[in-house]
Amino acid sequence: MSYAAFNSNAYLHHIALKTRHPLELAKFYENALCLEKKRISGGWLLSGSNRRVLILNDKKNSLGFASFACQDIRSFKILKRNFMEKGIKTFQDDMSLFGKDNFFISDCDGNKIYFGLNKNRKEKSSNLYAPLQHITFTSKNLDNFVQFYVDKLGFKISDKVMNKDGKLTTCFMRSNQEHHTIACFLSNKSGLDHFSFEAGTWEWIKNWCDHFSKQKIELIWGPGRHGPGNNLFAFIEDLDGNKIEISGELEIIHDRKIKKWPHEPRTLNLWGSAIMRS
Repeated sequence: MSYAAFNSNAYLHHIALKTRHPLELAKFYENALCLEKKRISGGWLLSGSNRRVLILNDKKNSLGFASFACQDIRSFKILKRNFMEKGIKTFQDDMSLFGKDNFFISDCDGNKIYFGLNKNRKEKSSNLYAPLQHITFTSKNLDNFVQFYVDKLGFKISDKVMNKDGKLTTCFMRSNQEHHTIACFLSNKSGLDHFSFEAGTWEWIKNWCDHFSKQKIELIWGPGRHGPGNNLFAFIEDLDGNKIEISGELEIIHDRKIKKWPHEPRTLNLWGSAIMRS
């Protein structure tokens, strides 16, 4: 199998959120994630310290798109050629933060996913470390979702969560050596579940939680430790109900077999209670 996305060493570069309240949401991210707010056509750009979120004005609250950067122009061109050979339709516009070298696809659930090259730009620096790292979806048809991202886009599976009947309920996939850059839960609806910033260590997570406290933002889940990925976590929620994760100690995979986990709360949180999606 040709793992196109994995071979391009792609990483989550930025995301876009649609909202009915763009200014209020932009102010939330400015303060919560220590980002610089900049007015753009149709909304706001929040950026700083490798954290980039676009806030777009829309009639409903939803994910606008997710954008992955390839490691270089050669891997980007190979990736695009591979997609076209597999019959995946590619499109181009100027909505992402990438330069002219970009394209997007629509996945099996209608999520808009960009691939492109990082465009060097000056960003606000922050005393709090945590680059954007992964995005997690929910899907009514998880098997179809996984097949599309693995067989079509070329992500690699790291871990699977299975129920007692042997049905897949969660899948963690990667486009580089990090345990997962995309994950998906089986659910009664398809869309965004959460997105995550990788703080690296427990000390940084503690610093983030102290920062949230000063901003009067309460944790909705955690601190805890996931089974798949073995990462520490703490979750907050934005004004539209989007879940935001601060993660640490995420597993780096060099070469191992796919791990299978039971569908139970302990898999999602080795330390305590879990938010179960199905």
